[in-house]
Amino acid sequence: MKTSELIKIRKAMEKSLDPKRYEHTLGVEFTAAALAMRYDAPVLSAQIAGLLHDCAKCMTNEKRLSICEKNHISISDVEKKNPFLLHGKVGAFLARTKYGVEDRDILNAIRNHTTGRPGMSLLEKIVFIADYIEPGRKQAPNLQEIRRMAFVSLDRTLIKILEDTLAYVKETEADVDPMTSKTYEYYCMELDAENAG
Repeated sequence: MKTSELIKIRKAMEKSLDPKRYEHTLGVEFTAAALAMRYDAPVLSAQIAGLLHDCAKCMTNEKRLSICEKNHISISDVEKKNPFLLHGKVGAFLARTKYGVEDRDILNAIRNHTTGRPGMSLLEKIVFIADYIEPGRKQAPNLQEIRRMAFVSLDRTLIKILEDTLAYVKETEADVDPMTSKTYEYYCMELDAENAG
């Protein structure tokens, strides 16, 4: 993809997202680009994934479920109960079919930006973290510390974000997407193996 396509996508997002969500999207694009520069990842890919990560966020739950059913996108029990969790999967589908993104890494970064997954690529980690730490975020616990960590170690930052997310979900008694727990356990084991080595 070229820079001209990036500008086109930015304009499309401004039209399709509400102003607050669009502002968040620009923040994720900016932060993903900064992290890509820091970790030597493709900057344009990070920007595109950042811009499109929430492209299905302003849809109704009915619409997200309908897109999944029509296009044979798998829906877990937790997602069926909480269809807002489908915005990553639906977003990846739209990125491919509506915005012409063919790069599998960008599509995976969009698909997995809320839960993560074991064995994430560099770009997936960058978008996951950028979504959490972008400048407009105010609410998350330990935000200052996490923002500093993000430019030191992506894996440790990932673990900290997942830990805080799981603690928050437990506290609010919301449903946990099993993939969030799997991702957390996977990266904790990776870190333990690294420390043992």
